[in-house]
Amino acid sequence: MNKELIVRLSKYKRLLHKLKALGLERVFSNNLGDAIGVAPALVRKDFSVLSLPGNKRGGYEIDGLIDQLDRILGKDKPQEVIIVGCGRIGTALMRYDEFTTEGIRVVAGFDIHPEKVVDSQDVPIYNITELDHFVKQNEIQVGIITVPDTAAATVLDLMIDAGIKGILNFASIELKRTKREEDLNSKGCLIHNVNIGLELEQLFYQINSSSANE
Repeated sequence: MNKELIVRLSKYKRLLHKLKALGLERVFSNNLGDAIGVAPALVRKDFSVLSLPGNKRGGYEIDGLIDQLDRILGKDKPQEVIIVGCGRIGTALMRYDEFTTEGIRVVAGFDIHPEKVVDSQDVPIYNITELDHFVKQNEIQVGIITVPDTAAATVLDLMIDAGIKGILNFASIELKRTKREEDLNSKGCLIHNVNIGLELEQLFYQINSSSANE
């Protein structure tokens, strides 16, 4: 599946959970399309390609769709993640309630000074030296980096050494495949860089550019 389809499936699933909470049992492609900003035909195409049951006239059974999307997106298995860097961003992510809604559980945090971390929402905090053992023992596949830029590359190498397969990087430095990964003959670690400052900069540029053209 391509990235765009995965994003749409995640949006469908979030919306389906909201509709279920409202007591609805069935939904139509135009409802889903309007809510996430795509054509109903694209919704039907997405579901048809993935053999999800339903049709234009009768709609789709919400519980069934949720179960199938969980299976396709891997949400029928434990979604456990760790966080390295337990400062303000790290602890805020530990307290993020939507993770639970999405079936994601932060199982541990790691920091160079774990004794200084407070208010971690009952998530255990360990010294960074325990990262390798914890990841391997608990078969953790995904980690989040929220350390200062100067430490991000080092943490990336530690995660790859431990066997992490996917990383969400909140440091403002862009992380890529490393020499360490090549030395380990790794199949590759997926890295998603989230640069909040850059995103805001682009947003301000688009706003200012639009205003200038009015």
